[in-house]
Amino acid sequence: MNQAIDLELNVTTEQGLRGLAEEGHTVEVLCKADPERKGPSWYGLWIMRTVGSDGQEKILVTARTRVTQNAIRVREFKTATGVISFLVGVGFSQASIPMKNGETTSHRLVSD
Repeated sequence: MNQAIDLELNVTTEQGLRGLAEEGHTVEVLCKADPERKGPSWYGLWIMRTVGSDGQEKILVTARTRVTQNAIRVREFKTATGVISFLVGVGFSQASIPMKNGETTSHRLVSD
């Protein structure tokens, strides 16, 4: 018996996140470890997800692994500069970064 199963994963790649943000989804930055300042830079652990108007969430994953290998990895950002660079690359004109473990900040693309 071979049935086709329509499985929608709660993950997205960078390209998918860009598309969802353009469709109006909110992009959230989640702090997973309190950042520490080392010289002029901040090092910590952040991940990102999108949230649609229906509340459906999708976590950003790396595109380097294949779903068929069951090896999906959450994309982690280890510097505040990395978070800022990613958000600006998506199209945001501002970047807000949570600086305590468990905190979240939200971003939405503004249409002109």
